[in-house]
Amino acid sequence: MLITVTCRADNARDLGYLLHKNPDSLFEAETSFGRIRVFYPEADDNCCTVALLLDVDPIALVRTRGAHSLDQYVNDRPYVAYSLTSVAIAESFGTALNGRSRDRPDRVGEKLPLSAKIAAVHCRGGAGLIERLFTPLGYSVTLIDEPLRLGGDSDPGGTIYAVTLEGTQTVQDLLSHLYVLLPVIDNSKHYFVGPDEVEKLLKRGEGWLASHPEKDLIAQRYLLFRSVMVRSALSQLTVLEESAETVEEADERQAKEEGAGEGPLHLNDLRLSAALEAVLSAQPPAARVLDLGCGEGRLLRLLLRETKVTEIVGVDVAATALERAARNLKLDTLPERQRQRISLLHGSLVYRDDRFRNFDVALMIEVIEHLDSPRLAAMERVVLEHARPRRLVVTTPNAEYNVVWATLPAGKFRHGDHRFEWTRAQFQEWAKRAARQFGYNVTFQDIGPDCDSVGPPTQMAVFDRQSAVGSRQ
Repeated sequence: MLITVTCRADNARDLGYLLHKNPDSLFEAETSFGRIRVFYPEADDNCCTVALLLDVDPIALVRTRGAHSLDQYVNDRPYVAYSLTSVAIAESFGTALNGRSRDRPDRVGEKLPLSAKIAAVHCRGGAGLIERLFTPLGYSVTLIDEPLRLGGDSDPGGTIYAVTLEGTQTVQDLLSHLYVLLPVIDNSKHYFVGPDEVEKLLKRGEGWLASHPEKDLIAQRYLLFRSVMVRSALSQLTVLEESAETVEEADERQAKEEGAGEGPLHLNDLRLSAALEAVLSAQPPAARVLDLGCGEGRLLRLLLRETKVTEIVGVDVAATALERAARNLKLDTLPERQRQRISLLHGSLVYRDDRFRNFDVALMIEVIEHLDSPRLAAMERVVLEHARPRRLVVTTPNAEYNVVWATLPAGKFRHGDHRFEWTRAQFQEWAKRAARQFGYNVTFQDIGPDCDSVGPPTQMAVFDRQSAVGSRQ
């Protein structure tokens, strides 16, 4: 599978800076399904072309699907652009896809004359569909078609097209358009489509999908007609289309809402300080720390200052939060030694993930109250049963304290996204039950000033794994 992108403009070689790939070097990466190569057939000041070559191993691809018959190896998957290509784009050009450039930040938002050539796509819908998808985005579309039938007479087949797209776009927009629309054209995916695909679609479609005339079709095909997920995506796109508020503005507004009344207490600073102290007091000392629900990275920044913590991993379900964390931490400009200590992962607390295992301390600061009850139970198994950190630190609001804030209406939570807010008795009941079930000891700590009979504004539980007392995992 081959895609080329050509820029014809002054200082065209800056395309390499925007893509974070040196025109004078070959980039190669091994994946579970084959090898990715990025190279430049042409690179001068007036014209620069980058090529993304995905060499798919058809045997490895079929084996991952549990195939057992020879005819399953005979297909167009190694040659056409589809969801595997989106993975290759993210793997090769992830920084550009997220709209960042360390050396040419002034050109990230610049619209350039770009031409993209996709050697082959399998379009389930014909030439008209490809034009309906790309023309509204400002591209002129040129197609060369060649019919292809697969699987004998019982397979209606499709049509293979060589596609050329020409338009004035930012590099980020072009990559985002290809990332979303290539699987839509193919109308299939090589992996299971789960709930996180909705967020992925909204993230990569930010700024253009909400106003696209074919957004319904795009959502349906991208999400493989999973009706619940399609409805969720379209409802969120409708809100985005009707509101001028950006994602970052919405997050900022929600942060202010959650912090109503907390300002004079510096409560967030107190929470972070207490969480950091719980990390530093772990015995044996903690070297590997996992921040689950890391948000914009404030706690990660504090952990970076602690030289005894050698590995720091931040996880968040919101890709936009991870982008802000990367910016706030200045990951692109950190000294190499510091950069190697920290990584950011896109992940969910309600799905088992081997990347969460073998940590000395895991942190969940103001996270659990955002989970629905069924998902809270799933989180317990993911974190306490599967990941099993040596120590887990959890903070959550104390609902009893809400009466102190005159700005908080009676019966309302501190944040519109909170699913619950627990009293001290409810929190301790939950924590003690979870500790017993999964083999932990648990202690409790108040955070913030204690007010008469209602207690502190924030409560913290520290879970220490019983089987690891005095030892390292």
